[in-house]
Amino acid sequence: MTNQRPRHAPMPEKPTLDGLEVVWAGRWEDEGTYRFDRSRTREEIYSIDTPPPTVSGSLHVGHVFSYTHTDTVARFQRMRGREVFYPMGWDDNGLPTERRVQNHFGVRCDPATAYDPSFQPPDKPGKQQIPISRRNFIELCERLTVEDEKAFEELWRRLGLSVDWTMTYATIDGGARAASQRAFLRNLARGEAYVAEAPTLWDVTFRTAVAQAELEDREWPGAFHRIAFTRPSGERIWIETTRPELIPACVALVAHPDDERYRPLFGATARTPLFGVEVPILAHHLAEPDKGSGIAMICTFGDVTDVVWWRELDLPTRAVIGWDGRILAEPPAGVPAEPYAELAGKTVHGARERIVEMLRASGEMPGEPEPVKRAVKFYEKGDKPLEIVTTRQWYIRNGGRDRVLREALLGRGAELTWRPPHMKVRYDNWVEGLAGDWLISRQRFFGVPIPVWYPLDADGEPDRSAPILPDESALPIDPSSDVPPGYTEDQRGKPEGFAGDPDVMDTWATSSLTPQIAGGWERDEDLFRRVFPMDLRPQAHEIIRTWLFSTVVRAHLEEDTLPWRNVAISGWILDPDRKKMSKSKGNVVTPMGLLEEYGSDAVRYWAASGRPGTDTAFDTGQIKIGRRLAIKILNASKFVLGFGAPQEPVPGDVLDGPETSVEAVRVTEPLDLSMLARLAEVVREATEAFESYDYTRALERTERFFWEFCDDYLELVKARAYGDAGDPGDAGARSARAALREALDVMLRLFAPFLPFVTEEVWSWWREGSVHRAAWPTPDDRGGDPELLPAVAEVLGRVRRAKSDARLSMRAEVSRLTVTGARADLVRRGQDDLCGAGAVEEFVLEPGEGDLTVEVVLV
Repeated sequence: MTNQRPRHAPMPEKPTLDGLEVVWAGRWEDEGTYRFDRSRTREEIYSIDTPPPTVSGSLHVGHVFSYTHTDTVARFQRMRGREVFYPMGWDDNGLPTERRVQNHFGVRCDPATAYDPSFQPPDKPGKQQIPISRRNFIELCERLTVEDEKAFEELWRRLGLSVDWTMTYATIDGGARAASQRAFLRNLARGEAYVAEAPTLWDVTFRTAVAQAELEDREWPGAFHRIAFTRPSGERIWIETTRPELIPACVALVAHPDDERYRPLFGATARTPLFGVEVPILAHHLAEPDKGSGIAMICTFGDVTDVVWWRELDLPTRAVIGWDGRILAEPPAGVPAEPYAELAGKTVHGARERIVEMLRASGEMPGEPEPVKRAVKFYEKGDKPLEIVTTRQWYIRNGGRDRVLREALLGRGAELTWRPPHMKVRYDNWVEGLAGDWLISRQRFFGVPIPVWYPLDADGEPDRSAPILPDESALPIDPSSDVPPGYTEDQRGKPEGFAGDPDVMDTWATSSLTPQIAGGWERDEDLFRRVFPMDLRPQAHEIIRTWLFSTVVRAHLEEDTLPWRNVAISGWILDPDRKKMSKSKGNVVTPMGLLEEYGSDAVRYWAASGRPGTDTAFDTGQIKIGRRLAIKILNASKFVLGFGAPQEPVPGDVLDGPETSVEAVRVTEPLDLSMLARLAEVVREATEAFESYDYTRALERTERFFWEFCDDYLELVKARAYGDAGDPGDAGARSARAALREALDVMLRLFAPFLPFVTEEVWSWWREGSVHRAAWPTPDDRGGDPELLPAVAEVLGRVRRAKSDARLSMRAEVSRLTVTGARADLVRRGQDDLCGAGAVEEFVLEPGEGDLTVEVVLV
């Protein structure tokens, strides 16, 4: 993006916001304005673990919201003298990418299909998806993500993110795959990674395992069915269940140990309806006496409580649901084949309907089911309720079953500086509530492969107890196409040969290493030492349990440290109905149109107005306010600079800030000094706010002063500023012009993190270099009285109101202005400017007590 406009440009006749993004994004790139200088020491560097957005279509306004927050912090730190490490990553592996590729190209991955090196997807996807090989599918994933990444980068540049675009990465590129596999192999070597056959939350649509952190509860319609189990004596035991199709999977009945109704039955047995399988009646504290009939069937597996009961009561397994969500063809051991055949091969819904018919016919379900809505667990990206099936999966220890590790991770959370602080409780609650270790394997295609092979025995069965591991120097590898040491490709899948692990890692298993990936861990150790641990992790609050926690886990296990010092949590963007914006709900707003219509600075203003950690409603009204502010900055700056620079400086007088020698003029007038004193306070407050990561307060304080400057100070001082500042005897004019230019200089730097385009534009009219590499201002009030300006402005406001009420021009003369009250003496020090701005002929001050009283006598 090259632009030939000179850096120090003349002030235009008619300043405009139009086109500033193209001009300055190009100049920043050409001049390397945000290029990271890796020669600086760790103490001089501020490093950011930037969230890599998921590359699965398009960014929405929620991304603009949170990434703007991070950018304001990056710009502030850069102006404070820190060298900012601010890379951008792309999260392009995982289910969202696969789903997008399937829909975009009309294909589906079939690992049994042979690779076709000449395959090209159809121009338009048909109704039926074309089966293609895993390798062909991955090639399409890579092709589409490259296109999406270009569109994402274009939008980020348009928004003005001060990213070093030479330091991008993708979570599926070679460096990320190598880092993910290296970390996994080290976890495995230390005993932190392990494989286990266990009940697994399973999405039947995607046919993949789902981790605890990826769950969400959704209200789902169902019905309670009252069903009879039978004691050997013939006595009936009534249970109420929403899942009668799992009766063949029943392994026990359970009630609370204190439930007097069932205490006499503990240790006895009952027979299941239809199938007549004898199951024990047991006690467990998780049974709910006030739910249904108070006694429940334990099935393998209906929900996560079934898993707890199964494990703690040491029960057998009778699996009936397959990976595809259908009833298995063969019944579990001990379950009669005849009634089971009525269910085999059916979907869960179909099996439920059929078994209800059979129960009615047998008389074991009298009455009608009672409709109910209940919370059911879903994969966060899925459309059907999860099932629980027994599968072999890889896990990483995360404190779910290790209290010592759990306490250590809670300690890491306490070491972090949380911004805002109340977000820490979400981390603590998540860690305390972990029910198991972190399931990291997925039965998908586009992701980082598990870097493991298995030797095959004489029957061609894998020996999973003796996995074959690659050397770290060989990473990244893909076991489905790479060959393990000591073998040849023709031994793949043959007896006495080898087989690759078919699974890939969960996307969080890679994203949890973004500080290491971006920082060059084991790839660029010089860079890694300079940026790690990082200074800031910005992210949304709903992924504290996933991205934040998993990143803490990986750094704790690998480096025995936190991955960053601060975490800044942003809120959600809400639609006008106060609902979270999300692609799945179809209520998102895409940002490019907003950036084109209102300008990037206006959209950034709206984003920065959202307080840290607080959900914010999308509001074009606020964007319009931001645009008016940006236009006012242009026009006010042109007005200030139109006075020209004061000449013939007083020898020995020096001003704070990047003033040239001809502008180093003494500010002498009380009103000017008062304005600078108020500005100094703004600098203090904005600096403190930014240091606390409260960018919203910094913007609010700066904007409030800016409007006070425009509406009050400019009106009061412009008559004096129009004097002859080139005349050494006209100290008032010289003071006004010097104060105006100094205030503009400081305000541009205060606004720069929020409104980068308009501030850079104005800076170029009179300053060399970039405002974004200028020093953040420091307070310098020169001893002025900060109360003077508001007191004089209050009187001027009443004069204006009197003229307005009389329907007179603001230029109309005031024959007499009388000011009384405790602050009258204060107003006296600005009376010349007040009289000039208000066209006052006679000015009377009457010091006294009480509030300021103003009497205006018009001509």
